[in-house]
Amino acid sequence: MSCSVLDEQQFRQSCQLLLKRSDQLGDGWSWESVLGSEEGYLKKTVLRSVPSDWGPLHVQKGFCFHPQPQTPCDSTGQEKQDPAASTGSDFFRAEEEEDDDDGSYKVTNCSSLMLQYEYHILFSCSYGAPVLYFRAFTMEGRSLALEEMWCTIHPNYRLCLQNCPLNAISQQEHPLLGQPFFFFHPCRTEEFMGPVLQAAPDQGRPVHYVLSWLSVVGPVVGLDVPLQYCIPLHSAVSLNSTKPD
Repeated sequence: MSCSVLDEQQFRQSCQLLLKRSDQLGDGWSWESVLGSEEGYLKKTVLRSVPSDWGPLHVQKGFCFHPQPQTPCDSTGQEKQDPAASTGSDFFRAEEEEDDDDGSYKVTNCSSLMLQYEYHILFSCSYGAPVLYFRAFTMEGRSLALEEMWCTIHPNYRLCLQNCPLNAISQQEHPLLGQPFFFFHPCRTEEFMGPVLQAAPDQGRPVHYVLSWLSVVGPVVGLDVPLQYCIPLHSAVSLNSTKPD
């Protein structure tokens, strides 16, 4: 893989590696085939607790509707200042407090909301890159609207994403299921994956494209990638097949 784009066969190979590692870690990824087609996608469902103070104080039935940058609460329930979101090559990286060594955002004394997320990874022929589709539901089964989804994104990411070209997170019909999903626009995938792919040969290491890409875009929408994925696979995975098991 010598450039920052990949073809569908390389995408399938990379998905197969991720599935193998996910099975070893019990991380919940699966391959979903489309009935009557050779196409398919990776899928994962998770529960996520979202601090309600990430949105504004305009609340209806326990949820916010008007996404604006807010300051999260500290452990005492008082507001604290958010570090500025990065730009350029660090487009998707949120600044974190020094004590958050694991990169996660901990729920404090502020009230929180429990949501069920469904994540899909598809291949885009137009961009030569994976695309993250996702949707979220309340525990009562109500799906989130786009305005509500913006409220679930950490403020450090939100302002940067809303100011980027094409509005990085949008809603459209799932290309394989025909259902409404949110998706992370792939227009800048080549930009941030280029340096990763270019540096790999110099460092004498292979590139797991989908995993590297997911570790960048996933946390933006609440999908954490465990550090254990960086540990080499216990057994080799054949790359001769172009379709995950």
